[in-house]
Amino acid sequence: MAKYVYLFNEGKADMRALLGGKGANLAEMSNIGLPVPPGMTITTEACTAYYQLGKKLPDGLMDDVFTNLKAVEEKVGKKFGDPADPLLVSVRSGAMFSMPGMMDTILNLGLNEATVKGLADKTGNPRFAYDAYRRFIQMFSDVVLEIPKSDFERLLEEQKHAYKATYDQELPAEALRGLIDKYKEFVRSRLGQPFPEEPREQLKMAVEAVFRSWNNDRAIIYRNLNKISHDLGTAVNIQSMVFGNMGNDCGTGVAFTRNPSTGENLLYGEYLTNAQGEDVVAGIRTPQPIAKLQEEMPDVFKQFVATAELLEKHYKNMQDIEFTIERGKLYMLQTRNGKRTAAAGVKIAYDLVAEGLITKRDAILLVEPAQLDKLLHRQIDTSAKLNVIAKGLPASPGAASGKAVFDADDAERWAKNGQKVLLVSTETTPDDIHGMVAAQGILTSRGGMTSHAAVVARGMGKPCVCGCEAIKVDFERKEFTVGSLVVKEGDVVSIDGATGNVILGTVPMVEPTMSQEFLTFLGWADELKRLAVRANADTPEDAVKAREFGAHGIGLCRTEHMFMGQDRLPHVQAMILADDEEARRQALTHLLPMQEGDFYGILKAMEGYPVCIRLLDPPLHEFLPDMTELMVEIAEMKITGKDAAELPAKEALLKKVRTLHEFNPMLGHRGCRLGITFPEVYEMQMRAIFNAAARLTKEGCKVLPEVEIPLTIDANEMRFFKERIDAIAAEVMAAAQVKFHYTSGTMIELPRAALLAEELAEVSEFFSFGTNDLTQTTLGFSRDDAEGKFLSHYLDKKILKENPFIVIDRKGVGKLMKLAVEGGRKTQPDLLVGICGEHGGEPNSVEFCHMIGLDFVSCSPYRVPIARLAAAQAAVSTGEVLGTR
Repeated sequence: MAKYVYLFNEGKADMRALLGGKGANLAEMSNIGLPVPPGMTITTEACTAYYQLGKKLPDGLMDDVFTNLKAVEEKVGKKFGDPADPLLVSVRSGAMFSMPGMMDTILNLGLNEATVKGLADKTGNPRFAYDAYRRFIQMFSDVVLEIPKSDFERLLEEQKHAYKATYDQELPAEALRGLIDKYKEFVRSRLGQPFPEEPREQLKMAVEAVFRSWNNDRAIIYRNLNKISHDLGTAVNIQSMVFGNMGNDCGTGVAFTRNPSTGENLLYGEYLTNAQGEDVVAGIRTPQPIAKLQEEMPDVFKQFVATAELLEKHYKNMQDIEFTIERGKLYMLQTRNGKRTAAAGVKIAYDLVAEGLITKRDAILLVEPAQLDKLLHRQIDTSAKLNVIAKGLPASPGAASGKAVFDADDAERWAKNGQKVLLVSTETTPDDIHGMVAAQGILTSRGGMTSHAAVVARGMGKPCVCGCEAIKVDFERKEFTVGSLVVKEGDVVSIDGATGNVILGTVPMVEPTMSQEFLTFLGWADELKRLAVRANADTPEDAVKAREFGAHGIGLCRTEHMFMGQDRLPHVQAMILADDEEARRQALTHLLPMQEGDFYGILKAMEGYPVCIRLLDPPLHEFLPDMTELMVEIAEMKITGKDAAELPAKEALLKKVRTLHEFNPMLGHRGCRLGITFPEVYEMQMRAIFNAAARLTKEGCKVLPEVEIPLTIDANEMRFFKERIDAIAAEVMAAAQVKFHYTSGTMIELPRAALLAEELAEVSEFFSFGTNDLTQTTLGFSRDDAEGKFLSHYLDKKILKENPFIVIDRKGVGKLMKLAVEGGRKTQPDLLVGICGEHGGEPNSVEFCHMIGLDFVSCSPYRVPIARLAAAQAAVSTGEVLGTR
């Protein structure tokens, strides 16, 4: 039988896949001599087996657990279930990748009517014993028996009201004893059977519940959001309890070895005296900053600082540490690579290199590429006059404005209807994750910098203000008040996650600036990567922005976007409506200087770098009025007699629109098929490109235009165009008496082109994969229809692991790409091959492009830094887990 249970001293840090991140780190901390309460880990393989057996524990698993529990009992000096001096345990989930708050935890397991008396007698503290017992009943009922926690919170609030207590810790022992009886009676009335008393049965039920929690709704949403496999399973950590709620020389807390918002090298965290772990993260009480521990317990603080430094040096990364203090003694309950904002991630990586702890290569692997996106978003304009109505804790940086909503379901629904919302609550729970995903930002009236809302928002890169005690939330009325001010559902509110300010109304934003650490970090990425990174840009302004973000060229310039301007659309329509070539050429004479100006601006902005210009791609009907709208307009003109003089022209236009109408325009008269049918259109664009190149060359600019033919399926198409490209280029150079370098090539966006790449390479100097169309034609999916109607079902049912329009489908589309690269380079070994479209800025897809030997990726300007980092990671990674996921 497989070994399913490991004592902490049997594991080590590199066993994350088997023991989960938490179990592996508990083992590692135990092995380096830190004060870790003894315990054991049930492996992720046991969780996988549990699901394979139809949600049944593997045979012999609990026997192994109880055998190992004896070893824990010997280390602690207590026995599980002993009525005189009971060993109590915590039961916690722990997957390979950190998923904070997404799965379930139970504390104080092993308490019953007999052991709670023994605990009270042994500690001489009945209040502590009853507090531990009521917490256990509440957690066990919620996690295992699936009775909502809110039912127990209501009973607790009633008891506090009866005893005139503001906080839980103000309830005396007899009040807690009475509360336990109420809890148990409530469980009996709800389930028709008593609360489980036998500790071994409690433990078995808890293990099963943690395995079940792997597939709860919030865990599935989190894994989807963070691209974590659903097949990994969770480990279960069973650990002897230490207590932070035995008195004022006890406490519990969460701390980071560096500031997770800014990256500053200062210990950052919070703690509560006389409390258990869930009190800190649940936001039930507002905790104290970790620095205050130096005043209250100086020896413990000194030991904690030394331990934090040791852990950071050992793991060579910023650590997120959970600890408990029992009777003045420090215990370490968990360490893991701390989640951090994008800005903090870059600064920490930069500083760790400067401190000599890690290399540049290590630093590159510390930051997830997608995180960089969050450095490029807006902040509140500091010059703006703000109506600040309250101030909370700056839990996650960035700024957001949105309509106030008070429920996660409402946030999701409003967002789906296109409205920007701000989620407002007393505190968030893991069940609110769908609303947090939908919201622009999160505002809570309770909780601290390590509360659920803060940690999850930072991970998502969303602004968050926590612990804003000035606001009083009324869920029934769907409003919050600040003094006499009432903010109702739908009112616009803004938050500043950098200052904690809550502002009434919309606020002006400013574009971000890139720090020196960020620029240096990206410079390291450029040193390590092999793939060049270009940008998709259709205007000189986009090209300038792309250069600022480090793009080394334009990988896709879409000329059709240039045709939509109001000054040129009439000429485009005249060209389309022309009845013969002469009339078409007449209309094109107006467009030629405009196109030349467009290309002049982009080539100049990208001086010294290649600019790949795709000739006209979409079907011509896209430049004409919608057929249905035109029919309605003509019908109204006939009925009302209004604008009768324009009627013949409108009817002629409708006739042309009908002629151009296609049942499947994606596979219709578009791309190079337009250039075959109307060669004069493509010739005008070629001439405009080369005229611009000639002008700039005369001005002393080095330009590198690449003329790209879209939607080819055959080498003969390319021959047809290459003859014209070369002829027009020669004609322009002769007339201008200059020489400039240019190349011509094709997009590979149809399966036939990929399969015939060997032939296409005979007449192409470069290939560029248009993976949006290649995905549509390979899978037989129309993107708009698929994403709107059925693709979500394919993802939910795990038929497809990823949306193929976001992440390259390696098995299908990727196989065609690989064939095309191999075929093209068989004919032309130095063939330049790249990819354009947003796949070029998606890290998983960038990695694949590196693997199959592409020369460049191209993406939108704002995704260029992401692609640069992803390309570097693809070049140096040997299978490491990237970032702090």
